[in-house]
Amino acid sequence: MSQVDYKEAGVDITKADAFVERIKKLVPTTFNDQVLQGIGGFAAVYKLNEQKYLASCTDGVGTKLKIGQHLDKHHGIGIDLVAMCVNDLLCVGARPLFFLDYMAFGKLDTRISEELITGMVDGCRQSGMALIGGETAEMPGIYKDGEYDLAGFSVGELTPSEMFKEEHMSEGDVLIGLASSGFHSNGYSLLRKLVKDTETDLLEQLLVPTQIYVETFTHLRQKFQQGILAAAHMTGGGIHNIPRMSDNFDYTISYWPSVDEMAPVFKPMLQRADLSQEELFRTFNMGVGFTVLVKKAQAEEVLAELSAKKIKAWKLGQISRGSGQITMMDWKL
Repeated sequence: MSQVDYKEAGVDITKADAFVERIKKLVPTTFNDQVLQGIGGFAAVYKLNEQKYLASCTDGVGTKLKIGQHLDKHHGIGIDLVAMCVNDLLCVGARPLFFLDYMAFGKLDTRISEELITGMVDGCRQSGMALIGGETAEMPGIYKDGEYDLAGFSVGELTPSEMFKEEHMSEGDVLIGLASSGFHSNGYSLLRKLVKDTETDLLEQLLVPTQIYVETFTHLRQKFQQGILAAAHMTGGGIHNIPRMSDNFDYTISYWPSVDEMAPVFKPMLQRADLSQEELFRTFNMGVGFTVLVKKAQAEEVLAELSAKKIKAWKLGQISRGSGQITMMDWKL
């Protein structure tokens, strides 16, 4: 199969990053003193009072929707919507509180909308969130019959002491990667070009919902209260989400799981992608859906705990003082 990269598939990550940099100058003109973390982070943080902060974020499912629509399977898409939001909340140290959805259809199909909501309910239950509201719109002329798009909005809470802080990070602290259930909800504009509409089994594997990490991450924070220092949700941009923990450290990746250690869908799709290592790791999560920074002295305990819970995880590398650079060892498919 001829090589097609993410940009040729219609998604320009570099342009998107440049857009974020431009609006970073505009959006803060709306901030007040209560905004503690705004655009650029995984979630925004707002100071409600001296004892409590609120965190919020929004996301969608992307063109993975097209596979759900093609196969007429929508429950997992609802889970994806929740997962893409709630996993971001965890990255600022927040506990999920509630979720809202927005659904837009060319023509409302109550069977499909009920499947989507059922999936969202499933995702919210996994996350400990209340699904407290939403909006459904019919937009003929924007979407064709049978087409829809989704957006999700999640809110969490945290105390000042629970918010992740850069000053708690030190040289030598360890990066631990938690396995993904598949490609999650990123890179699908490219993936869809690499699979035929008739390859139903492979399409169904691509439709596996995004892993929700709330239960695992909450357990780690409770058991290792001083040991969990930061987190990164591996979404758009792949491995380059890790330096979002802090741009005052560098990140050295000395190990990455082999394709045989990843979810089964990766092997056939990565073989078809025929991309450079840099492009693969910038486009896909590459088998790691969530990365946790752990205090060096507790890293082995955390790995042992994850193993005892039968949660697949790997020691990926460590951090050092720097400027937000990431160094990746050579990796072979």
